[in-house]
Amino acid sequence: MQLHTLKPVTKNKPKMIVGRGGRRGKTAGRGTKGQNARAGHKKRPEMRDFIKRIPKLRGRGVNSLKGFEIKPFVINIGDLEATFAAGDTVSPATLIEKKLVSTVKGKVPQIKLLGTGDLTKKLTVTGCLVSKAVQAKIEKAGGSVKK
Repeated sequence: MQLHTLKPVTKNKPKMIVGRGGRRGKTAGRGTKGQNARAGHKKRPEMRDFIKRIPKLRGRGVNSLKGFEIKPFVINIGDLEATFAAGDTVSPATLIEKKLVSTVKGKVPQIKLLGTGDLTKKLTVTGCLVSKAVQAKIEKAGGSVKK
């Protein structure tokens, strides 16, 4: 082994070129004055200005107009007339059995009875929200409403 046959493991890194003292002269290849000529200069990306002009989406994003309240499942009194016999009890569980209502994520939904249709059978309603018109029709037919 001789000194002139040795090769370095890593090549020498070229020195940072500077103005006047270096090889490149005056602006040292930076070509301009000011921010662009400084070491570590960072220019703000042009795209960022456009992004900053767009208003921020606040609130609940896409569903901002949708309410939190879970609305009750609506059933008309005419449907009760068709599916229930006289003297039956109408409750959320019996409505699910008769397949007038389906469960929501495995839970029994809240149910509201509305007054479209006529009722001639005596029914007992429990655990359902009831409009005033429906309550009057149920009591007229001889039934009762329990909260």
